[in-house]
Amino acid sequence: MGLSFFIQCTCLVLLLVSLTLVHAQRKVFDVTNYGARADGKIDNSKAFINAWNGACQNIGGGMVLFPKGTFVVAPVVLPGRCKGPMELEIQGTLQASKEVKDFIGIDHWITIQYVDGLNISGGGTLDGLGADGWGYNDCLKNPGRCKQLPATLRLDFVTKGYITNITSINSKNTHINLFACKEVLIRNIKISAPGESPNTDGIHIGNSQNIYIVDSQISTGDDCVSVLPGSQYINVTGVQCGPGHGISIGSLGRGAGDAVNDMYVTNSRFVSTQNGVRIKTWAVDSKPGTVSRIAFGYIEMDNVENPIIIDQEYCPGGGCNAQASSQVQISDIKFNDIRGTSATKEAIILKCSPSKPCQNIELKDIDLTFRGRGGPAVSLCKNVEGKAYGLQKPTSKLDTPRVAAYNDIEYDNLEGRAYGLQNPSWNLNTVQESPDREIEDPWIASPF
Repeated sequence: MGLSFFIQCTCLVLLLVSLTLVHAQRKVFDVTNYGARADGKIDNSKAFINAWNGACQNIGGGMVLFPKGTFVVAPVVLPGRCKGPMELEIQGTLQASKEVKDFIGIDHWITIQYVDGLNISGGGTLDGLGADGWGYNDCLKNPGRCKQLPATLRLDFVTKGYITNITSINSKNTHINLFACKEVLIRNIKISAPGESPNTDGIHIGNSQNIYIVDSQISTGDDCVSVLPGSQYINVTGVQCGPGHGISIGSLGRGAGDAVNDMYVTNSRFVSTQNGVRIKTWAVDSKPGTVSRIAFGYIEMDNVENPIIIDQEYCPGGGCNAQASSQVQISDIKFNDIRGTSATKEAIILKCSPSKPCQNIELKDIDLTFRGRGGPAVSLCKNVEGKAYGLQKPTSKLDTPRVAAYNDIEYDNLEGRAYGLQNPSWNLNTVQESPDREIEDPWIASPF
């Protein structure tokens, strides 16, 4: 895992350098030269499309420029297979259409497809005017009024992308949706929608590889980052999340072969979110799948419900068959140095499948405090095989015959090792370790 993480970081640097070098070479296609007007009234989608097509067909690619001002834009699809790398420079504000016909039953606002080399920047704002659509977007409470609504920015089949210095506010649905993308860096962006806005995921990732989300702020009404099947090598670093539903993998299990592998979340902060770091899979009608090689580390929780949660009984609408069992195998998951305050007494929830118990779950240096009634914090663990190292607060009662998680039990004739702070000490009767031998750090191969 450590070598692959190093390779990913190297690729990230090379990607950033290559995109920076091409930035100064682009020919500019200003939308105002194609009839766009920054009056906050007329639809500028035709000018946007024409400017994009001109840049796309230009030898060597080009830059589409929205200067300062407010430009209303109806839904657009911007095709790729361009003759060079593309840039979208947003200096002003792009505002979604207020017309109901422009967003009911439509899955996108701005879609960019099949581009190899894409840079979106400029310091501007994407304003989805979400309040116009949220009343149609509450599928759980109003199934009869549940309508498909557009994601603000959708990238399909984009390779070598860079999104930076952009703000997305009040999306009607997901803010940024990545599908079948490779080597995309999202850095220094701001995403904002009210905590009660439905289904407004910050960044939605599906069937994509080598995605980096760095140094960004996400405040929204659903997952800050959600990672769906087919995704691998996802790196989230330096993100502040909240309000929202946390950073989630899943849900998985609806499709055969659903998988998410090799994801790292580190140096991030969660504030008043519904969840912290979460893995969720369906139990009802579950198909086989996998979640593996996931690491969460150096994370601060501030008044967070469910700071650490694996939920293989996911059933958001309620009424699911309690006897159903998820067929998604979760394994090789690490939680390292996660600290702060929990808004719920159950600060750690590991609810794994009885037919596919979680394997090789590692908890190291966990310090989560609950100050409400009925405290202190506790953990809930079902069908889990794993290990706990260092500080464990609350105690992680891992359901495994190979790992003891209860500090009030004496251990006789037990061969093993103890790592980190041990209070009280574990009476491990080890025969393989001598006092002068250096103990291997179990996290040495991780990105942490």
